[in-house]
This record gives sequence, C-alpha cells and structure tokens, in this order.
Amino acid sequence: MDGKRINCWEYKKCGRAPGGDKVEEMGVCAASIDSSFDGINFGKNAGRICWAVAGTCCGGTVQGTYAEKRASCTSCDFYQLVQETEGTSLSDLKFFKFFSELEDNQLLEKMTCKSVLAGERIVKQGEVRNTAFIVQNGSCLIIVEKDNEFHPAGHRGRGDIIGVESFLTGEPQTYHAEAETNMDLLIFDKKLFQDFNKENPDILNFLTEIVADQFDSKRPVADRIIGKYLATDIIGRGGFSIVYKGLHAELNMPVAIKMLRHNLAMDSEFHTTFRNEAHIIASLDHENIIKIYDIEERFRTLFIIEELVAGESLKKLLKRLGRIPVKLAVDFLIQICSGLDYAHEKGIIHRDINPSNIFVKQNDRIKILDYGLACPIGTEDFATFGTAAYMAPEQIESKALDERTDIYSVGILAFEMVVGKKPFSSDDLKTLEKMQLECDIPDPAKIIPNLPMAFKCFIQKACCKDPTERYQNTFQVLKALENLATELGLKGYDQPSEKFNMSSLVMAYRDDQELDFKSLIDLIYSKAKELGIALKSADFTDI
Repeated sequence: MDGKRINCWEYKKCGRAPGGDKVEEMGVCAASIDSSFDGINFGKNAGRICWAVAGTCCGGTVQGTYAEKRASCTSCDFYQLVQETEGTSLSDLKFFKFFSELEDNQLLEKMTCKSVLAGERIVKQGEVRNTAFIVQNGSCLIIVEKDNEFHPAGHRGRGDIIGVESFLTGEPQTYHAEAETNMDLLIFDKKLFQDFNKENPDILNFLTEIVADQFDSKRPVADRIIGKYLATDIIGRGGFSIVYKGLHAELNMPVAIKMLRHNLAMDSEFHTTFRNEAHIIASLDHENIIKIYDIEERFRTLFIIEELVAGESLKKLLKRLGRIPVKLAVDFLIQICSGLDYAHEKGIIHRDINPSNIFVKQNDRIKILDYGLACPIGTEDFATFGTAAYMAPEQIESKALDERTDIYSVGILAFEMVVGKKPFSSDDLKTLEKMQLECDIPDPAKIIPNLPMAFKCFIQKACCKDPTERYQNTFQVLKALENLATELGLKGYDQPSEKFNMSSLVMAYRDDQELDFKSLIDLIYSKAKELGIALKSADFTDI
C-alpha cells in the first residue's frame, strides 16, 4: 500500500488498526486488514475504501454491508476528504487529465450531460453498451454480481470513466455501477469515440490502459464468456498477461485462460509474441511442458486456452520453504531439462527459464510455462526479453542464442534452489547485467557446506560465462544430473507417474446417422492421436 495515502483508521484514530490500542477491546477493523482494496482511490486522503467493507466500526457501532451503511458513510468527514482528493487527483487514469492535453477541448464540447440520484444504477452487469459515462461530479461504487451475491469491487470519482469496456471491446458489461451520491455525468458514445479516434489515436491507447487496469483486480471479478469457455477467477498475473481459471462450457473441462493485457494487445509486436507462444507450445507434446488446447481472439485481445494444473510456481515454493532439499532439486532439474531437451530437439529454446516459469504440481511433477519468449536456435536476441537475473551473457549482449543459453539459466536456477537466493542480485538493472557479464558465480559449497561436490561442479559448469565452456547441450546436462542422482541414491527411484484424468462422452444417434457418426469418430480418433490422448469406445443399443 502506498504510504502517502491516509486511511480512515489513521484519520479517525479509532485504534482498531493492527496493533492499535482498541484492538483487544473492539477487534481489528475489517477495512484495515482487507488489502484487496489497496489503491482503489487516488490522492492523499485516498486509502482503502472502508465504506465498501462490511463489519467496520464507526462511532462505536459495528456497521453492516455497504448498502446498509451507505447513508452514514457518505456523510462521513473522511469520505468527504476522499471525494475532494479524488477530484483533484493527477492519476494517469483520470479522463480529465486527458482532456487537459487536447486543444480547445473538442471532445468535451461534443458530449451531452446526464444527472443521476444517489442509489441509482448507472450501468448494469451483463448489458452491452454503446455509451460510456465520465464522472463530472459525485461518485459511484462498482459492484460485481457473482453466485447471486453482490461484491463491492471498485470506486469511481470525478474524472473517472464508467462502462468503457463494453463499447471498446464489445464484451458484456462486467459490473454494476451504482451512484453513492447525486452525480453529474458526461455521455461518451461509441460513434463520437470512433470519429474522434481518427484524429486523436492516443485516446485508444488511453482507454485500453484503463480497461487493462480494471480487469486486473484482486477483488471479485465477474464470469466472462470467451468463445466456448467461461472465465471465472483470476489465478495469475504477469507483465504480459492475466490468467483466469476457466471451464469449457460444453465439455465441462477445467482450463486455464491466459489473456493478453488489453493495453498490450494494441501493440502489434506484443500481440505477435503472445500468439507465437500459443503456436510454439501447441507444437510441443511433453509431460514437462504445459499443454495448449485452443486460441480465442475476442474483445480486441487474444486468449490462449491451456491445461489447468494444481500446485504452485517454483518461485512461491522457494519463498515458502527458503531452500529446496538437494535430492528434490536434482529431481526437479532432471524434469526441467527433460522438457528443454525435447524442445531443443524441435529447434526451440525457451530463453526465459526462471522460478516464475516453472510450475510444481502437487505430486512434485514439473511443468515449464511461458514459451512466449521462445525462439528458434540461432536467433540474435535483444536484452529487453527475458529475466535479467537469469540471463546468459550472450543474451544480454544480443548475440546469437542456442541451447547453451537455456543451460546457463538452468545453472542459475539450480544455485537458487539449493542456496535459497540468486547468485547475482541488484535493484539496478545495469549493475545486475554487469555482474552477469563480468563476475564468476559464487561458490555454492561455501554457503551450503554439505552440498555434494558433483552438484557444485554442475552449477559452476552450467554457469560458465563462455558458452564453449558450458555443457554444450541438454543431453550432456541430463547425463550429469543422472550421474548426480546415482550418487545421491536416486537411481532407480520410482518418480510419481503422470496422473491421467478420464472423461466419458455419450453420443446418441439414429440408425440413418451411422455413416455420419463413424466419420465423426474417425475425426475424433485422429485428433486424439495427434494430441496423445488415449480414446476408447463402447457401443450401446436400445438406449
């Protein structure tokens, strides 16, 4: 949370924040521990939106839901201060800031006005709109309706825009907007936007940034229909994408849905990179590489449909455990390098191996994620792609890349797993890159005294600055790791086998449809074989 923003408990001095002098008597205020509302407002007096959180205590009385306490909260002096700072905020996502940059305010002059009363619903979830509203005065709550319950999910004040997602992307509205106070709104219709965008293309970038910001929420999000799929909860975020938990609507099959951020979808280079990931992974069929099922292009962005796996990233596992036991680290490395070796044989290098892109399933099976930066062997790289702490020297210097580039990253990863920290670390990117180029990797055995000598030698060889001194391919890496596994007593160790799920599908057809049915089955068998899916059939009669 931004320390410059004053929260209600700081202003009111109620003593109910964590560590406060009234906590023992009255308990911790619900608003002070609900961090999902961090950053919901802008300006100095713009802390968490306490009036959206049920169970807060004001004036010695425990409050109810946001609807039950609306009247008392909107008359609160802290609320009034928030309203003032909202109206004067210089946030980059405030629409009036954009107006101030336009000559003669041409757009503003062409808009009509609308007034609404407190409690009135301005936008309804699920509707497709051709108009958006810009808040001129007053404020409203953003409310997500999910599983027949209403969840406050946002706040809009002076200068904010409401309902832009629908007319910008064509998607049904993903929230209700209800006026907290009497409001004056400017009506911004789709035709006006299209006409104005021809002369001022920057407005499209501005609006897509707003959409991207609003979709990336820690608060409840509405279910979204993406072609054949239903996207539900956000389960991951990255610099390029937001990942939803989803479901194939017809087959009832769980999936992960990776959405390219709307503001990046406008950039053709990012769009190509994201699409590239889908096509590359779709061509790879290995148990240690995430599987991709489908691609959907909707709502002015791109969605990649992937297998949904249960577990956590290696980054989270390291944060939770501190270090990975040596034997388990060797097991993980063998699986990672097995997947990389398969991809390398296909002529593809990953070039962004790091703990965030390694997923550990519940049975300690590994999945390599995010082939979005992958490229053919021999590509001359650009240092803007990749993760600096794991980048090989030739990658930083934009030289041609090959299998040894991934091997360097694996060495850094191996060091971090057993030591519990990265070999090179700095908040300054240039300093970090200089370390990667000039400094030898620290001796991991000096940090972990009981580290097997063979593991130490493996890490040091994989992390040689000169690619010619590293392992030359992942076959050599796997051989070294298998020897290390034998030394550690892992030879012959029965690793947990890959778990397979089973689904049944019953198709009813008439006698006169038998030829069409057999043709359909042939197509399904062919596709299943291509995907490595075992398919069994049985005939039933007189159903």
